[in-house]
Amino acid sequence: MALTTGFTLQDWQHHYQQHPDSVLSTLESLLSGLSTADNAWLYLASPAQLRAQVEPLLAAWQQNPASLPLFGVPFAVKDNIDVAGWPTSAACPTFTYQATADATAVARLKAAGAVVIGKTNLDQFATGLVGTRSPFGAVSNTFNPEYVSGGSSSGSASVTARGLVGFALGTDTAGSGRVPAGFNNIVGLKPTKGWLSATGMLPACRLNDTISIFALTVEDAFLVASCAGGYDSQDAYSRADPGLAPAALSAAPRLAIPAVPEFFGDVQAAAAWEAALAELTAGGATLHPIDFAPFHQLAEQLYYGPWVAERTVAVGDMLNRPEEMDPVVYGIVNSGHNYSAVDTFKAEYLRAELTRQIQQTLSQFDALVVPTSPTIHTLEEMKQEPVRYNSQFGTYTNFTNLADLSALALPGPFRADGLPAGITVIAPAWYDRALAEFGRRWQQQQALSLGATGLSQPASRTSLPVSPLHVRVAVVGAHLTGMPLNHQLTRRDAVLVEETTTAACYRLYALANTTPAKPGLAKDSAGAAITVELWDIPLARFGEFVAEIPAPLGIGTLELADGRTVKGFICEPAALAEATEITAFGGWRNWLARQETSHV
Repeated sequence: MALTTGFTLQDWQHHYQQHPDSVLSTLESLLSGLSTADNAWLYLASPAQLRAQVEPLLAAWQQNPASLPLFGVPFAVKDNIDVAGWPTSAACPTFTYQATADATAVARLKAAGAVVIGKTNLDQFATGLVGTRSPFGAVSNTFNPEYVSGGSSSGSASVTARGLVGFALGTDTAGSGRVPAGFNNIVGLKPTKGWLSATGMLPACRLNDTISIFALTVEDAFLVASCAGGYDSQDAYSRADPGLAPAALSAAPRLAIPAVPEFFGDVQAAAAWEAALAELTAGGATLHPIDFAPFHQLAEQLYYGPWVAERTVAVGDMLNRPEEMDPVVYGIVNSGHNYSAVDTFKAEYLRAELTRQIQQTLSQFDALVVPTSPTIHTLEEMKQEPVRYNSQFGTYTNFTNLADLSALALPGPFRADGLPAGITVIAPAWYDRALAEFGRRWQQQQALSLGATGLSQPASRTSLPVSPLHVRVAVVGAHLTGMPLNHQLTRRDAVLVEETTTAACYRLYALANTTPAKPGLAKDSAGAAITVELWDIPLARFGEFVAEIPAPLGIGTLELADGRTVKGFICEPAALAEATEITAFGGWRNWLARQETSHV
C-alpha cells in the first residue's frame, strides 16, 4: 500500500508543503493499491477523473495556498451522494443513475482542495446499521472480519479506518454515521441537521437526514465539516447557525448518562462502557444518571411508526420491483404503506412532546454521553436476526435527529475481545464545535491508535479553527474568573479560552467610585504587559453583553503579547484623572491581593 496510508490532514498538509507538485503522482500511487474487489469500494476514480480534479488545484495552489485547506487530500463518498460524472447507485444496481452535478457538500470540499478517490458501499438505500444489506457484498469489520462493520455508511467507515483516505462522507439518519465509527475505532461527526446541505444526497428520511463525516481525528472531522457546511438556498431544509451555542463544553463538564444502560446481555460491551465512564471521570467530568425512557420511546418511532413512510417516499417506484431490492430493505421500506395521514400527524405530535422532554432534560447538563452501540454481532448472527439485531444497534442513535440534536461518535476503551466499542457525546443543535472541543480533549486523553492503522496519534495536536460564530473578548478586571461580574459571561455560554497578557503598551488603573471595583485599561507606548483572560462568547449574545457595560468602560480592540488582536475592555480617558495607576502590579488580581494584604 502507498506510503500515505494512515495520513491525517496534518500529514497530508505537511507532505504537500514539501512536495506541492506531487499531488497527481501521490494520488495515482494511492489509487494503484485500491480495488473494487474490496467490498468497501463500489467505484474508483479513473485516470481521467483524477487529472480533471488535480490540474485545477495546482493552479489555484500557486495563486493562494491558504484558500485550499484540504489541498490534495483524497476522500471517499458514500454512494448515495452525487459526484458529477460518477454513478450513484444507493447499492441498488437497477436504480443507478449518472450524476450530472456534485452534491453541494462535495462541491465545497473540492473547492477546498480535496479530491474524490472513490465511492463506497452501503446498506441499500441507506436502510440499516449493519453493512450487510448490499448486493455488492457485506463490508466486514476492520478489526475482525467475522463481525459487521456497521452501516449504513459501511464502506466509508472501512476505508477511513484503514487509512486509505484522509476522510470520507457518510450519511446519518438513525446512526449510520456513528455506529460504523464505533465499530471501527474512528470519529463519526453527525452534524446538526441543516448545517451540511442535502442537495445532491439521495434522501432516506428527508426530515431526518444529514451528511456525516468520518475521520481518524476529531480535528480532521471538524475541519472537513467546516469546509463542507453552510447555508444552501437550494436545500429547503438547510439552515444557518444562529450563533447561540458555546464554543466548548466546560473543562469539568456535567455529563448525563443513561441510569440503566441496555447492552442486551453483552457483558464485554458493558465492561467497555464502565471503562469509558471511569475515563470520563478521570478527565474531570461529573456523571449524572438520568431516566432514559423518553429517549428510548423516541428512538422506537423511527422504524416502528409512520416515520418509516419517509423511506417509502424516497425509494418510490423501486418498490414496484421488489425482486431487484434487498429483501430486508424492501420489507422495511414497503411497510410505510401501512400508515395513514392521521397516524403521521399523531406521530409528529408525539415526536414534539418527547423532544421537548429530552431537550429540557439536556438543558441541565453540558452534554449526554452514551455507548455508540450497546452490542455488536457477527456476519453469521446477522443472517439469523437481521431486523432485531439491527434495531439493537440503534438503541442510542435513533432518537438523535428526531430530537434535533448534534452528536459526535468517539473511539473509546476497547472490548476484551479486541473489538472497538466507542462512546457518543450528544448535545442540542449547533453544539457541533463544543462537542468537537470535548472530543479533541478526549482523544488526547485516550491516546488510542488511529482507526485500524496501528499508527499512534500525532504527538503534536492542532486546535480547532478560530470560530466565526464567537467573539473572543479579553477581560481584565471584574469579569475575570471568580470575580463579581464573571456571571455576565457564563450565563451567556461564554467559555474561557486562556490566560495571557496584552502587548507591552498598556496602563492599568483602579477606577474611583465603582461598585463592584473595576479597573480601566488604556493604551500607552510607555506601558507594560497586563494579564487578561480570553473568553469566547456566542456571536448572537455579544450585543447583550456589551449592553451591560457601564461608562466609562467600553469595548475596543486590544493587542496581545503574541501579536493577536481581540475585542476587550477599554476606558474613557476622562475617568483616569481620578483613578489610581496600578500598572506595576501587572494585573487586577495582583492589585486586589495587595489591597487585601494591606488591610490585614
